[in-house]
Amino acid sequence: MNDEEQALRLKRKDFLEKNIFKWLENINNGFDSESIFYFTAVDFEIVLDRIEKYGIGIFGIEPWLNGKFYDVLSYKDFSRDPADSKWYRKAFLSLKTNGSKFQYAASYDVPEKLLSQ
Repeated sequence: MNDEEQALRLKRKDFLEKNIFKWLENINNGFDSESIFYFTAVDFEIVLDRIEKYGIGIFGIEPWLNGKFYDVLSYKDFSRDPADSKWYRKAFLSLKTNGSKFQYAASYDVPEKLLSQ
């Protein structure tokens, strides 16, 4: 990864932490990379509300169970557009109604135009 890509990656991470993850508890207690934020179902629903407001997409949602990888759901299985809120809402609802107490992480598609605000 070159310096420009690294700088863009850091800007995206900073944007997510300041605007999307603000006041939410990262429940990653070391079971995965510290750069990956995990949330309870209640907090992840807030994340989804916030990213929808900003027009941010989700490439994939990873539910983990008791600190272990469970599955991954990709926008490609539901939609052509990672920013289509219907796909990630449907995927989240299907996971949430499973009954398991998942820890949720996602990979986000933050548009560059948001990074200059």
